[in-house]
Amino acid sequence: MSAKIPRRTYSTALPPSVAALEKLCSQTTSPGQYPLCATVTSKVPIYDIHNFDPRDAGVVASLQDEWHHILYSGPGVVVLRNMFSDKEILDQVNAVFQNVIDLEKGAARKGDHFAGNGNNDRIWNSFSKHCLQDPESFLEYYSNPWLARISDAWLGPGYRVTAQVNIVRPGGAAQTSHRDYHLGFQTAEECARYPIPMQIASQLLTLQGAVAHSDMPDGTGSTRLLPFSQQLEEGFMAYRLAEFNEFFLANYVSLPLKMGDGLFFNPALFHAAGSNESADVVRKANLLQISSAFGKPMETVETPPLVERCWNLLKVKHENEGGSIGVKAFISAIAAGYPFPTNLDKRAPGPQGLAPESEQEILLRGLQEGWTREEILRALYQIGEDSQA
Repeated sequence: MSAKIPRRTYSTALPPSVAALEKLCSQTTSPGQYPLCATVTSKVPIYDIHNFDPRDAGVVASLQDEWHHILYSGPGVVVLRNMFSDKEILDQVNAVFQNVIDLEKGAARKGDHFAGNGNNDRIWNSFSKHCLQDPESFLEYYSNPWLARISDAWLGPGYRVTAQVNIVRPGGAAQTSHRDYHLGFQTAEECARYPIPMQIASQLLTLQGAVAHSDMPDGTGSTRLLPFSQQLEEGFMAYRLAEFNEFFLANYVSLPLKMGDGLFFNPALFHAAGSNESADVVRKANLLQISSAFGKPMETVETPPLVERCWNLLKVKHENEGGSIGVKAFISAIAAGYPFPTNLDKRAPGPQGLAPESEQEILLRGLQEGWTREEILRALYQIGEDSQA
């Protein structure tokens, strides 16, 4: 008699064991595992970005190998100290965010993941709103080479950046522990419909990140993290259960951050925003969801309106820097690098190619050939038109 074929899905009637999570989370992290990190605090490797040159291909490759191992096989979370070293640009961007918040006051009130409506401030799709408000600081911010380097380390090329701002005032409550997008946004019953391999693969489609736009000392509610919890295969079925939340509350770690630091983690990591117990510190973060070319982003980003605002500035940057890592990082952030889905009758690959041009390739060609804003917009809108069935 042949062996019984195993279930392809998990069942809500068969809850996972918290002992399995406890065993995974008993692992430790040593600096020797990650030679380029500056230190390890509470199992989390911390890298001082001041020590590295993003143009050094050999060093960058070694960093990316370490970061990928951390996110997948290691503790699941990494800190990039001084990712944004220019505090003036962060102050400028904070002013843009505050202007957006002020403009949206009085519109439909919207809650956030931290408190009830109106207690804190949230900007959905801060990525697009930032660009439309202030293309100069947007260009500078998303030209950051380290954002491109860590995104590429986890997702490879063609990733898509989305972002949301969250500002949490004193008294802002903590979240319940959870996992993130994709399956972290489903109910347990809906999640159980996805086959087990898809549940495991879900974590490979997104990189979660946050850039600290204020100092986040102890007591202000910096993100609570449970290192190694992303390794629990049944985690998307487990995190809603009371015993798993109790384990999280007894074992999480939280790291103070400085303005300009970047925190990045596997979306399957059990985590939660902490409570802001300070008397007067407003916690500010730009939350990043960076999606694989093979996944669906959490928010819709329309490339042409953003390019319309930034094109002339980008041309000047390209004239001054050529195809610099900053120029390429910005193009990777603002435009789609994966040309599918499309209509191959209208957008057939060239004789030597397997795929039609992506938005990113169009932008690079437009810079190299000196296209006007009208020419680049015409080309981008043509992609959209020709991609329709």
